[in-house]
Amino acid sequence: MTYDFLIDTYETERLKVLSAWSMFRDEDLKIRPHATDQRGRNAREHMVHQCVGENLWFKNMLGIDVDAPPLPDDDDETRLGFIERYATDSNKRLEELKGREDAWWQAVVSFFDTQRSRAWIMARRIAHTAHHRGQQTTLLRILNRDLHSTYGPTADTGGLMQQEAPVIYAYRDADALLAGERAGGRKTALPPPPNHAVTERG
Repeated sequence: MTYDFLIDTYETERLKVLSAWSMFRDEDLKIRPHATDQRGRNAREHMVHQCVGENLWFKNMLGIDVDAPPLPDDDDETRLGFIERYATDSNKRLEELKGREDAWWQAVVSFFDTQRSRAWIMARRIAHTAHHRGQQTTLLRILNRDLHSTYGPTADTGGLMQQEAPVIYAYRDADALLAGERAGGRKTALPPPPNHAVTERG
């Protein structure tokens, strides 16, 4: 169908969200980019925003309700608790999207104070998620954590594309990620870190 690319993109983007979350540690969740500045979200607040925001967009704008609370139980707001909750709910949304015809995607619906097609809203949702994931990977760098690939190579996977550095994802798929994180972490091994800055300017 015409809009399968949006479904495929959402499927890979949900895995990228889960992968980014898996790179944090539980002790990281309350640390802000700047210790005295409350404006910068900590990792826990990013996870809350992703779970609640995506639930609201899908429910109110796309008409897809997974009929579940968007957040883990109060006593399970751990890194793994958020991973489990988002993995379950986003997979249900993915399965719902797979059954939608072109006419559904093309239909114009409410988007805040204006009107947009569902396809447009989905593209904007994916971009919104990627924007916040970029903030989270920056936070991971501030915390001195390793970064597996999101879209391409990173300094931790060997450098730049021009240097033929490999793409190394933390896990091959969502099932492997969930199994690995439940077991305490089984991410793909990374090479030794570089001893120089990774930049196109040399």
